[in-house]
Amino acid sequence: MTKSLFPGFDGLMTLSRREGVDVRPTLLRVLTDLYVQASTHNADEQRQFVELATRLIDQVDDATRAAVKARLAIYPSTPIPILQKLGLVAAQEGRRVPLAREIPRAAPALSPARTPTDAEQRMAANMAMQPKEAAEIHDMFFGADASQRALILHNLSQTPLKAAPRIPTVRAKRAIQILEMAAIANDFENFTFELGDSLILPSRVAAQIVDDPGGEALAVAARALDMPSPNFQRILLFFKADIGTSVDAVYRLSRLYDRLSDRSALVMLAAWRGSTLAVTRAKYQSSLHDSERQRARGASSQSRPNVQPGSAPGVLTGTDGSSDR
Repeated sequence: MTKSLFPGFDGLMTLSRREGVDVRPTLLRVLTDLYVQASTHNADEQRQFVELATRLIDQVDDATRAAVKARLAIYPSTPIPILQKLGLVAAQEGRRVPLAREIPRAAPALSPARTPTDAEQRMAANMAMQPKEAAEIHDMFFGADASQRALILHNLSQTPLKAAPRIPTVRAKRAIQILEMAAIANDFENFTFELGDSLILPSRVAAQIVDDPGGEALAVAARALDMPSPNFQRILLFFKADIGTSVDAVYRLSRLYDRLSDRSALVMLAAWRGSTLAVTRAKYQSSLHDSERQRARGASSQSRPNVQPGSAPGVLTGTDGSSDR
């Protein structure tokens, strides 16, 4: 079951204790989500789920425990020891298992007096930095290795370059929900579309972020949305197979994400947006240059005087000045 539900479980637990990156809430949520996806389990799967989940239930925060309790309370194949651990099973046999209490929702955040329009956000994004600077930062980041990217992101927090405006809270929360659902379903198309739409990025840049094998670009995009760390870890585990099955990669990106500042992410977001403007300008400048050369050649070919329509033809004269008829 350890292999079928979550490869590298013990390794992540060891790193969590040794390096201080607490991935236990995410692991419990992921194990639970994977377990309830199947309608039935064999005895070995049940035994190992009980062993792993029991270890984690006592080590996570109340919010995580409540979320897991709510999911397992309505799952018909939840093992009895887990029900007892969560206080969901009655002491006498034959009594109905009570459902988990509804988790109270947090009060919605107050929305700003007026949310900027898409046009205003795009205008502010394009003016955040010069397109040439944006293109240089964009190319430098995607051409760097993992350690160089970490250094670039650290330096961006100190740069005087203007950062992109924050994504409105309501829009960011909706995007986080959609991205997580798309990640669990391995829906790359909708994941890429939602990432580009929520961050106001063209499809080319959004695809480059999603396809980036290192995962640092995805971490920056998630931080720009102010995504909670557990949600980002779940996306890594479900959506990025090469990363999710590597203990070291999950730990490295989790630590990078926890240390990544909002300003660094928003400056990089501004660079991604501005780099698109630089590419567009270069494309049209090349076209305009070709048009100017064509006009110049056309003007030079017309500089020779021509006979105007309706004018009399030239008359040939002899040596004595008389005309030949």
